[in-house]
Amino acid sequence: MRKIYIESALLFSVIIWVLSGCSVSRDYSEQAIYFDTIITLNIYGTKDRAVMEDCLILCDEFEKKFSKTVEGSDIWKINHAEGAWVEVSEETIDILKQAIYYSELTEGAFDVTIAPLTELWHVNDNDGILPAEEEIKEAMSHVNYRFIEIDENKVRLTDEKAQIDLGGIAKGYIADKLEELMKERGVTSAMIDLGGNIKVVGRKTDGSSWNIGIQKPFADRNEVIGSVMVTDKTVVSSGIYERYFECDGKIYHHIIDITTGAPSESDLESVTIIGESSAAADALSTSCILLGSQKGMALIESIEGVEAVFVTRDGNVLVSSGAEFQELQ
Repeated sequence: MRKIYIESALLFSVIIWVLSGCSVSRDYSEQAIYFDTIITLNIYGTKDRAVMEDCLILCDEFEKKFSKTVEGSDIWKINHAEGAWVEVSEETIDILKQAIYYSELTEGAFDVTIAPLTELWHVNDNDGILPAEEEIKEAMSHVNYRFIEIDENKVRLTDEKAQIDLGGIAKGYIADKLEELMKERGVTSAMIDLGGNIKVVGRKTDGSSWNIGIQKPFADRNEVIGSVMVTDKTVVSSGIYERYFECDGKIYHHIIDITTGAPSESDLESVTIIGESSAAADALSTSCILLGSQKGMALIESIEGVEAVFVTRDGNVLVSSGAEFQELQ
């Protein structure tokens, strides 16, 4: 018997919304579909009603640059250029450079050229047929972040069959840019939720920190293992429970290990990263699942200003030395 599960929201936010009580300021909330998920933007106590519209315009612009499936996007053009140089936007160069940095930092565990493998497994719509070993080996041969070459505002893939997929970093990068836009417009309190990639601006309107709940793997969306208190930070989770299918009693999820060409079999079910950069948290959350608890925690402890909460396959919760995590009793 085969089952397919797709869970887009990774985090449950335990928040009491407080109205500003000011007649000249308002709270604005919008939901939209971008990046294959539902996003929610909440902005509090601002006079600038146009800031929300500009945030949504920014999301639209980034989707048209970063999506590998939107025909004509920067990434689509690179993937279809058959190794030729492609002129792209400044933001595309920036996110690719960040992606390469985290690929090097994680010794290749994170790799945005993973597309040949993710398309082979196509977890979202898998019909229960597992890829053949020959197909996996062929796809693996075209996955290596070193295939990406950058020359000023131009990019190319030195392997014509390689493909870039920014799914492991794009939402984090965009959350950082949305925060930047909001702060430039004077916003002092906001929550950005890009399908579970949470970034908060400042504090809640009552002056308290935001209390962000961490999803319990394979449980209902509002069932949490605990929470973290944050101000001006991001909370990003990755887990093998997000998108997966079950075949012959075994779970095959969307986090692919490039060393095996198959879904990761590390000892971790979920990783939550807390820090200032959402792009970093996005990349590191996936990387740590692939690295496993020992190497993953060692990596987190080596990076200043970054904390983590791991949930292992046997149900243990591991917390980095500086994380202010409140476990649900």
